[in-house]
Amino acid sequence: MKERIKKIIPRYAYIPLLTMVIMNVLVYNGSKLFTNSLYHYNASIFIDSYLPFVPFFISFYILAYVQWIIGYIKIAKENKETCYHFCAGEVIAKLLCLFFFLVFPTTIVRPEVIGDGIWGMLTRFIYSADAPVNLFPSIHCLESWMCFRGAMALKKVSKKYKIIMFVFTIFVCMSTVLVKQHVFIDIIGGILMVEIGILITKKFHLETIFEKISSKRS
Repeated sequence: MKERIKKIIPRYAYIPLLTMVIMNVLVYNGSKLFTNSLYHYNASIFIDSYLPFVPFFISFYILAYVQWIIGYIKIAKENKETCYHFCAGEVIAKLLCLFFFLVFPTTIVRPEVIGDGIWGMLTRFIYSADAPVNLFPSIHCLESWMCFRGAMALKKVSKKYKIIMFVFTIFVCMSTVLVKQHVFIDIIGGILMVEIGILITKKFHLETIFEKISSKRS
């Protein structure tokens, strides 16, 4: 079993990937402990009133989780430096999310989902499992955009993979507003958090933190 895992995820990537998962749980769920009693803003703008409710797009919203698994595994397998760089950028992006979740709590009024079709059923399930809070920035858009940005830096993948990752990321971002889980500005916020996280990591060489941790373990 261990050998199979090593073929999928290199040993040097264990701590960075685990750190990302823990950070996501702490930021998204932990912040609610402090904001549940606070006033939540609706960040809708005029564009949102023109966006229709399209339950079919819940398929992209759910498949985003598959994209993230594939995307981060590819990043991890590229090489140690690439893995550390994007994982560090992800952590910084999540810390930025935490700041906004705490100082600018947001919510959205979701539509009533009518009908017994598969897309309506899946949308109702997502609505029941995921409260309409912690919307800005969109973590869904953040994760997918990070996978796309990572894909563009990879040399061990094909051009086709990079194109697919970009197109799918666009559909994921569209899904967040077309299933009324987010508003338009949340998409922009998610993308900006990625770009700022990558920029800060590059400027201050924060990927070396994982390098130091790795060297202590070996």
